[in-house]
Amino acid sequence: MTTQRPNILFIMADQMAAPLLPMHSGHSPIQMPHLNALATTGTVFDSAYCNSPLCAPSRFSLVSGQLPSRIGAYDNAADLATDIPTYAHYLRNLGYRTALSGKMHFCGPDQLHGYEERLTSDIYPADYGWSVNWDEPDVRPTWYHNMASVEQAGPSVRSNQLDFDEEVVFRARQYLYDHVRNTPEQPFCLTVSMTHPHDPYTIPAEYFDRYTDEDVQMPRVHMAQDQLDPHAQRVAKVIDIWGKTMPEQAVRRARRAYYGACSYIDDNIGKLVKTLTECGLGDDTVIVFSGDHGDMLGERGLWYKMHWFEMAARVPLVVHAPGRFAARKVAASVSTIDLLPTFVELAGGQVDPALPLDGRSLLPHLRGEAGHDEVIGEYMGEGTNAPLLMIRRGDFKFIYASADPCLLFNVAADPDERHNLAQAPEHQALLQAFLAETAARWDLPTIHAQVLASQRRRRLVAQAMQKGRLTSWDHQPLVDASQQYMRNHIDLDDLERRARFPRL
Repeated sequence: MTTQRPNILFIMADQMAAPLLPMHSGHSPIQMPHLNALATTGTVFDSAYCNSPLCAPSRFSLVSGQLPSRIGAYDNAADLATDIPTYAHYLRNLGYRTALSGKMHFCGPDQLHGYEERLTSDIYPADYGWSVNWDEPDVRPTWYHNMASVEQAGPSVRSNQLDFDEEVVFRARQYLYDHVRNTPEQPFCLTVSMTHPHDPYTIPAEYFDRYTDEDVQMPRVHMAQDQLDPHAQRVAKVIDIWGKTMPEQAVRRARRAYYGACSYIDDNIGKLVKTLTECGLGDDTVIVFSGDHGDMLGERGLWYKMHWFEMAARVPLVVHAPGRFAARKVAASVSTIDLLPTFVELAGGQVDPALPLDGRSLLPHLRGEAGHDEVIGEYMGEGTNAPLLMIRRGDFKFIYASADPCLLFNVAADPDERHNLAQAPEHQALLQAFLAETAARWDLPTIHAQVLASQRRRRLVAQAMQKGRLTSWDHQPLVDASQQYMRNHIDLDDLERRARFPRL
């Protein structure tokens, strides 16, 4: 029996490329039995995308249901204004407890954005130090990824990311235990956001050794750097691979470690699902799994994200609620900005029609009805000198930047995006329609001016904050140790009774 308003467990992975995963590919060597189990009895969106292939802009769009240019989410050092509603605000208004365990890459002094609680700090800084600089488009930011992640790929005993994700999952499971012991009558929305399989490409031998070198599928698309599109060339310079090649064994080890990191995420999914089951919450909880963007992993000689190619922009998306929706696969293209209206509708509420919203509910898809088949994307981060726009509709993907040649791919017929159809005579009508839609949808000179102004303000603020006393914006989780475990002001029998589950 399901409740009227279900709990929502939203699990996120970082930089997980959907095209590689077994639920999307019949030939994937990646071992993800727990996610596969959710997918088998849930709804799998086979063509889900982020709305900006970079951590912070993607996440800000996801939590707000709005495109980056509408909310100022230009790059990894942009802040999300406090007055922008998120799904956490909406769900709190509907009576939900809302909590975040893990990464969301919020910049600026507001580190909650509607969540009642953040159970951990973030793995990334909350200041403006990673601002992009369109005033110096040819200067490579020294703080950005270089190829060390690939060159040094392989197993490790411990890493910064392992420290983080193990705390994230521990705190999330503890939240579920505390919920069922203390507030079982109130619905919750718990977001658990891990940082794997994001580079650096290292994972304990337990996971690295689940695969052999022979298991690793090497990149399929090889292009000389001078044959790359202009934006891909800029990305190659940003990640410091321009004029270089990676040794085959380094590429193989990086991808093998990435496979292991995906299995690590899967094991953590299993832990969270097990905790739900142990707490008797399985039937009343909708489990959603997704990511913020993908990873090129050597395709076209590129790594990380920052482009609209499938490996960088497609994300996993599974909704598991077998008591509510029949298992199915959805071929229509959707995106993570659709999650806010979906969560609100699942909770029995309605979005405010007077407020801006770009996302559309996935409930029609979940019910097996006709739903939307469209993704709109914007990228204004590293490697750009103007907005890089994307429209995905039907079989086609259109990519536009004002100074670059257009890219047009039939993704259904050409999933590796080898053939740019923008100059093909038989596709000129479609190309012109996309160009007209771009001109009507975006005021590009205004957006360009807004991005430049934001970058300049943030660079000045970032420089000033390095002078004198530092006041950190990084989230500091508060723990009141006086209320933990055994304390003399708490009756021992009452403490043991309340802490035990199930209660005798």
